[in-house]
Amino acid sequence: MRIVMQPARRSEKVVRKHYEDTIASSVDFQAHAHLLEPGVVDQLKQLFPEGRAQMWGIVPGKKNVNVAQVKKMSPGDWVFFTGDKKAYFGGTIALMWRSPALATKLWDTNDDGQTWEYMYALSGTRGFDIPITEIRELLGWNPKRNIMGITVLGEDDSDTLQNFLTLDPAPAAVLADDPGQDEEAVAAYDGELERKAIRAQRGEQAALKRRLLPGPTGECALCGRILPGTLLIGAHIKKRAMCTDEEKRDLANIAMLACTLGCDSLYEHGYITIAENGTIQASPLAADIPEIDTHIHTRLAGRTVTWWNPKREPYFRWHRTHTFKQAPSA
Repeated sequence: MRIVMQPARRSEKVVRKHYEDTIASSVDFQAHAHLLEPGVVDQLKQLFPEGRAQMWGIVPGKKNVNVAQVKKMSPGDWVFFTGDKKAYFGGTIALMWRSPALATKLWDTNDDGQTWEYMYALSGTRGFDIPITEIRELLGWNPKRNIMGITVLGEDDSDTLQNFLTLDPAPAAVLADDPGQDEEAVAAYDGELERKAIRAQRGEQAALKRRLLPGPTGECALCGRILPGTLLIGAHIKKRAMCTDEEKRDLANIAMLACTLGCDSLYEHGYITIAENGTIQASPLAADIPEIDTHIHTRLAGRTVTWWNPKREPYFRWHRTHTFKQAPSA
């Protein structure tokens, strides 16, 4: 999965209008089927059976400056929409195609007479509220670096953002037309078959678990069940990789006990979070997965987490703004 940075400042009138027309309000693509190739319509129907999809587009740019970046993009990549000093929206590229006719219909043309003809549909979208300064620091960028045009990040930066911000992939078109293509690629590959993963020893982990679980059993901070220690883990409230050294040493507040019967994964992947008053809040996007939605509303939603307190609130707030699957803002 590559990460694509899509500049889109909603403070600009044109961008705001485009966002409202084709992101905040999804596009009825069947109503525009006459402007699309039949194959594109068929793929959209498979990916979006309800007949609507969120869409965006990219202009070629002066001297086709954006085309090189577009060629690096593929279905399955993740897009971050950025503007006004933050990343505020994102999702998986479900499908890409080129259609000057549909782009002109949806968005007209810019001052240079170009339209946003390199189009893509998005799946699994969610809202964010992450300052660009934080992304710069995370990726080791120059503090003054700005995202001026469509940018496809390299593998290392993409992996960093994906892992640290828990970006779950969503349905996307499969590009390979030849079923033997993957096998041929494997047969022809002569590089390393495995990469050595070196896990840093977490010196504080043992002390953290002892502090949270002094006996053989403990209480899951999220569901409240009393369980054997083997079914409980010391879960960081704020993702550990994003913590400062000082925060990692804040053993009294940085983590909580979470059970492996679902609570840890639901929290880790942002389907639940803890509100400022200590109640468990369910992601509106959980409704897209009935099994998860039922589990959350049966056991978790609305529960008051006694582990919450004002000292731990900054860590819970980080989870709400970085990991929790927010609904896209209007």
